[in-house]
Amino acid sequence: MDTYSAFRHFADSWGLLAMFLFFVGMVLWVFRPGASTSQRDTASIVLRDDKPGHRESDADPDDLKKTETA
Repeated sequence: MDTYSAFRHFADSWGLLAMFLFFVGMVLWVFRPGASTSQRDTASIVLRDDKPGHRESDADPDDLKKTETA
């Protein structure tokens, strides 16, 4: 049996099992008890450095045009 056939046989049998176990492990890790706190914290990382009360939709359209051309 050459090397390719050996690796192919391994991937067909044990590789599928390994990928399935990895998938089940990730699903269990995501939906574990207590994960929601960590997920909320991670989801709010983007908003941490925003200045309160400042949104681009509140900006003057003329100011936006000046910054786009600069």
